[in-house]
Amino acid sequence: MSSRASQDLPVLYSFRRCPYAMRARLALQVSGQSYRLREIRLSARPQELYDLSPKGTVPVLQLPGGSVIDESLAIMHWALEREDPLHWLPTNGEQTATTSILLAGLDTDFKPNLDRYKYADRYPGAVSLEHRAAACEFLFKLESILAHSPFLFGESAQLADMALAPFVRQFAMADKPWFDEQPWTGLNNWLERFLRSPLFAAIMPKRDVWVPGEADLLVTP
Repeated sequence: MSSRASQDLPVLYSFRRCPYAMRARLALQVSGQSYRLREIRLSARPQELYDLSPKGTVPVLQLPGGSVIDESLAIMHWALEREDPLHWLPTNGEQTATTSILLAGLDTDFKPNLDRYKYADRYPGAVSLEHRAAACEFLFKLESILAHSPFLFGESAQLADMALAPFVRQFAMADKPWFDEQPWTGLNNWLERFLRSPLFAAIMPKRDVWVPGEADLLVTP
């Protein structure tokens, strides 16, 4: 791809281990969308990121026309609405409603407890193991589904699987031996399937941190 053509691609500000950024990269990868990657360091976020999105969080996708998408699920929808070769987007009202319920549960229940479990020292009064137990309630809800099918909606992954898996990974990696001993066989198999997938491998290579003024890294699925 020529340098001129690459200038017509979206720019993604990302951080490799951030589960929200993983969501965005998963959807861009599976949709076949090439993009210019700017890997950042959270301890030294560039001003260019704040100029696009004052909250300064990743992912942020700047489209060629100048529009900005700074929510991970919105980036997923933008990519998949362009190309959805594996049919991740829900295909009926029931799937759409269940996906919304699962993702709302992630945001309101699981993620706050995950943060206080993994980073208890950042939250005054937080007791790590209490929040781990609270987070497990959400995981057992997933297990109740995954005990009967390899993915949340049957035999193939959908948007909900890929939007949730990076966060379950983050929880598991906080204490993997403990996680592996828990009675959620379906959930564990689902997570391992995700972690061993070529798609996950494709979005996780280590990248050099972007330096303002230097060329972006071209990512071509």
